[in-house]
Amino acid sequence: MTEREPVAGGNVGMGASEYLEVRGLTVDFDGFKAVSDVDLTLFQGDLRFLIGPNGAGKKTVIDAITGLVPATGSVNKSGVELLGKKVHQIARLGVGRTFQTASVFEQLTVLQNLDIAAGAGRSVWTLLRRRSGVLPAIEEALEITGLTALADKPAGVLPHGQKQWLEIGMLLVQNADVLLLDEPVAGMSHEEREETGNLLRRIGGERTVVVVEHDMDFMRAFATSVTVLARGQVIAEGTVAEVQANPKVQEVYLGTAAAGAEGMS
Repeated sequence: MTEREPVAGGNVGMGASEYLEVRGLTVDFDGFKAVSDVDLTLFQGDLRFLIGPNGAGKKTVIDAITGLVPATGSVNKSGVELLGKKVHQIARLGVGRTFQTASVFEQLTVLQNLDIAAGAGRSVWTLLRRRSGVLPAIEEALEITGLTALADKPAGVLPHGQKQWLEIGMLLVQNADVLLLDEPVAGMSHEEREETGNLLRRIGGERTVVVVEHDMDFMRAFATSVTVLARGQVIAEGTVAEVQANPKVQEVYLGTAAAGAEGMS
């Protein structure tokens, strides 16, 4: 039996060996279909943005992929089916998720947060034992996220943007190669947004990064491909230019109150 190959979506190439293929993903809440028959194909090196009006099902899609809500269909990560697995099992398979409010241990230092994240698969006794030095993976995460100089600062004193970068760093030390980010630049300054976009580019070359986002300027500046959801279904997919030119997308955005502030054009 030959292994089934994924079908390309958006504008990404077929050269990458790692992929996440979503087929027929459906989430039903007591008869209400929050997500209906969603197909997505995401490859290593893709910086994919999920956009759409409020209630479109964007967050429900990433909740389903990470096991936070039950779903039907298929979520295949490089040949391994994720649907039906528990949240911690999916995380150990390299799928990481952030939330709009960063989930960090505020009383602990940046370094301690990363050390705990790196020890997710270790025994409690190993975690309690003091290390003689910093793990190379943690040093690399500090450098990539720009937090090296803040390693000994309590996470709670970091501004909002740096807390988000720390949470991304915590996923990196867990060897996550699929990162699902929930509105990572919400509440950030312009400078923080630019730094975050550049961070996503740095980490995205060897990983698949999916960004749920309402900020259209941020999407236009950094997305390599875009999937548009409306009423729980995919209505368009492609490059930023292709999606912005799509009549269905224009209709959806012009038909929402947000269109005046966030219009696609």
